[in-house]
Amino acid sequence: MVRRKQIDLLLVNPGGRSQTYQTLASELVAVEPPVWAGLMATFARQQGFEVQILDANAENLGLEETAGRITEINPALTVVVVYGHNPSASTQVMPSAGAICTSLKQSAPDLKILMVGGHVAALPEQTLREEAADFACGGEGLYTILGLLKAFQSGQPNYRTIPDLWYWDDGMIKSTPSSPLVKDLDRDMPGIAWDLLPMERYRAHNWHCFGDLKRQPYAALYTSLGCPYHCAFCCIQAPFRKGEEVLGYKRNINSYRLWSPASVIKEIDTLVHQYGVRNIKIADEIFVLNPRHVETICDLIIERGYDLNLWAYARVDTVKKGMLEKLKRAGVNWLAFGIESANKRVLADASKAYQPEKTLHILEEVREAGINIGANYIFGLPEDDLTSMQETLDQALDLNAEYANFYCAMAYPGSRLYQTALKEGWPLPRTWSGYSQHSVDTLPLPTKYLSGAEVLRFRDDAFQAYFNTPRYLNMVTRKFGPETAQHIREMASHRLLRKN
Repeated sequence: MVRRKQIDLLLVNPGGRSQTYQTLASELVAVEPPVWAGLMATFARQQGFEVQILDANAENLGLEETAGRITEINPALTVVVVYGHNPSASTQVMPSAGAICTSLKQSAPDLKILMVGGHVAALPEQTLREEAADFACGGEGLYTILGLLKAFQSGQPNYRTIPDLWYWDDGMIKSTPSSPLVKDLDRDMPGIAWDLLPMERYRAHNWHCFGDLKRQPYAALYTSLGCPYHCAFCCIQAPFRKGEEVLGYKRNINSYRLWSPASVIKEIDTLVHQYGVRNIKIADEIFVLNPRHVETICDLIIERGYDLNLWAYARVDTVKKGMLEKLKRAGVNWLAFGIESANKRVLADASKAYQPEKTLHILEEVREAGINIGANYIFGLPEDDLTSMQETLDQALDLNAEYANFYCAMAYPGSRLYQTALKEGWPLPRTWSGYSQHSVDTLPLPTKYLSGAEVLRFRDDAFQAYFNTPRYLNMVTRKFGPETAQHIREMASHRLLRKN
């Protein structure tokens, strides 16, 4: 194969939808733009480097085709970006990411590979030992990528000077000190490199478009990075921990960085005018948090008169009634809430500090504002038993949210729950795909009272109970029409295969 002249950087978004989502992968699941790859591309471009993105997931490429495309592009540095649909979905991407590294090393062993992402930052040494990569990153990756690119340009790379880098040296793994987090997001990483992405391939979540199942075009973006809360099951801060230490953060304080509303609206302007996007996900772990930030972004959207269909994450204890009207006017038609459990004991043990009895009242206010609810529940947190999980399902049925996600508790690498599982010797999945909620070999954590298999069975039965309940289907028919109700029936007909 004749290779092209080298570019500086190729960012690869791994594929593997069918392995992760089984039969749901065909039409039901979203096809998300790789937000972190897009941000990294912008950061490198700001420093004068030539960058491309290969989205193997969106293009549905196989391993050999992915490796062939990378070899043809011939980058000085290939970065495999290990993130998923949401911040907790990094680990389930590892099988595909690792397979890409192996395939590429077989076909082009001279090409240099760096792995970055939430999972990699949580387990950098293990990642380097297990995967066919030259380097692993222990932080958020931006200064590590920059350091490697400059080192390769010099012709005599000195890896010891590159921050957050894990690498092999004479058969031993070495690591370097960390760098601070990127502070000025507007200046150093002003948005996503949309022009490098196959924008026509991205597809919104099915529920995001209830009532009008036209799911394309679609985009996702961040307005903030990080989360100030400390839920035991969450691993979102894993890429930021080392950078926080360098900046002097105390261990009990999480970083939370914002793009300015002016920068955010510039992104939305680009999506609307250049790509015709109407369906947009605000991918922040919690968008509805800082009132000034949220309301200013809403004001800027309202001023432009855009007809958007937005959704974002919130907590029941961060929504203020005065925000809701403005959110709706800006096009926020869905708010997704991490309700998790209806049981106070279970919530307290997971460091999810809010009162369950307030949930229904707050969510009714959201509905009164004309905003649909995406309710997220977790079965199998450490204090869960069959009674508490049934309480949660009963609350879900009572709330009757326009959409619900039912998850099993997973000890994701980078979370406090993962550290507890290691300390206590709790059984963990034998493969990284086992951390996926929808894979054949998924293995949730056991609770103090139940096995992981029992939790999984309850979760799968709860999914069927919710989406086949006449009260729910009647509400959907009334609110979104019979076509959407039939779509839900078809969705519920997909029963996931499980080993456990």
